[in-house]
Amino acid sequence: MDPVTTLKAYFLIIPLVLLAFVVLPLRWLWRVPVGLALGVALAFGVALWIPGAMDYLASFSVMASIYAVLTLGLNVQWGYNGHLDFGVAGFFAVGAFTMALFVTAPPSGLMAQYAQQLFGLHSPFIVGLIAAGVISGVIGYLVALPVLPLRTDFLAIATLGIAEIIRLIFQNERWLANGPQPLSGIPQPLSCVFEKPACAWMPDSVAQAIGLMPPRDYGYLYLVIVVVTLAIVYIVLETAVRSPWGRALRAVRDEESSAAMNGKHVRSLRVQSFVLGAVVIGVGGALYAPYMVTIDYSHFEPLFGTFIVWVMLMLGGSGNNRGAILGAFVIWGVWSGTGFVTDSLQSSLATIAPEIASRTAFLRWTFVGMLLVGIVLFRPQGILKEEKTVSGFLKRSRLQAHRK
Repeated sequence: MDPVTTLKAYFLIIPLVLLAFVVLPLRWLWRVPVGLALGVALAFGVALWIPGAMDYLASFSVMASIYAVLTLGLNVQWGYNGHLDFGVAGFFAVGAFTMALFVTAPPSGLMAQYAQQLFGLHSPFIVGLIAAGVISGVIGYLVALPVLPLRTDFLAIATLGIAEIIRLIFQNERWLANGPQPLSGIPQPLSCVFEKPACAWMPDSVAQAIGLMPPRDYGYLYLVIVVVTLAIVYIVLETAVRSPWGRALRAVRDEESSAAMNGKHVRSLRVQSFVLGAVVIGVGGALYAPYMVTIDYSHFEPLFGTFIVWVMLMLGGSGNNRGAILGAFVIWGVWSGTGFVTDSLQSSLATIAPEIASRTAFLRWTFVGMLLVGIVLFRPQGILKEEKTVSGFLKRSRLQAHRK
């Protein structure tokens, strides 16, 4: 195995360990070492037997991890508090454009005649990430106040309309983020690692090792950034939903009247969960923008930015953060796999039935829709069903009582 392939295998260990950690039905004490062993074995197995698939696997893992962040945000809103939010694409767009505006420099010279944006702070990636979460949360709060008194289908219609308003604002207001034209040149964090000379702060030994990889392999480094962010989001949310606050969210979701009679501030809890979900979705959008380098309003259509996230959550298991991550990886795998199928069908039918060949792309959504129907009919609880006992104290108490 050559040194470059070995380096790529090390980068691939991270998402594989995360996925193994999510999937394995073991206790925490065993899940970490077993997940690490499986991740290492799979990464080096791919490197040895199918090295040509490593680049695709890295790009697949980046997008699946970004969608896992979006799915975790929706899970806070729907899975734990029952908000039928069909406006995921709106907060997704806010996070992505906020990141772009914060980390890019304002256009100057000849470019200023063709590109416009409200501001360009040329800030570090972490500043853009925080700003995307904060601004998405502020907009989520402003949306929550008038919209959350609605319920079920009315709430879904209202949030879908708000998401479309946000997308159309970015499409038509050129002064904000270049309007219908793409907002390009979004800097990628730590890209200097692959430059010559490398980042000044990097040790020479690390710079020489990573310098073996060409700049086109930047996706492997960004994979680490995305997966680390996903892990932080998961830990924060898992801690929150297992706290008394998280159990109060479930009480409001299941029996709102009973929760109110027991002294829970129902309206405040509903707003808090909606805002927290908007923050997480905004972070997902912030991760998306640098990876794409160029974004515009068309990236945030409802089908691509909202409903596929709902399918991910429903398949993985709403009310279960591990299920949300697993569902994101599975559905993104289905989406990517059907792309190969439709491309092969299109090339096969191009000469025989060109009218049908031009419409094969819609088969991807047909398959996803059929998968959604199958989930609702045969596995409504998802792959990983919701855990009813989320308190660590109660689990330990029951275990001690059982031993006695």
